[in-house]
Amino acid sequence: MTITTESRGVKHLIKVNGAFDYSIEDSFRQAYEKMPRNTDFLIDFSEVESMDSTALTMLLSFRDYAGGENSFIELVDCNPKIFSVLEVSNFHELFKIS
Repeated sequence: MTITTESRGVKHLIKVNGAFDYSIEDSFRQAYEKMPRNTDFLIDFSEVESMDSTALTMLLSFRDYAGGENSFIELVDCNPKIFSVLEVSNFHELFKIS
């Protein structure tokens, strides 16, 4: 499991590889806390194989960090399995998902 970050102009990217679960909770938080608040964020799911309920909680905490209702966070390159988890959890109402 790895997490990488990079800035793309005014957007900041977090890429998660492997299982998005409790084992990366601290690393994920440290990754987004290095980035400025109130900017646009992308979370790249192209390498995510699975996610658990802890990952959903991490995304909600990240949303709060990024500005809550005023934040822009796009979850990109979700495979059908991940997309389904996010959709069933109504995360499409809180995040842009593609």
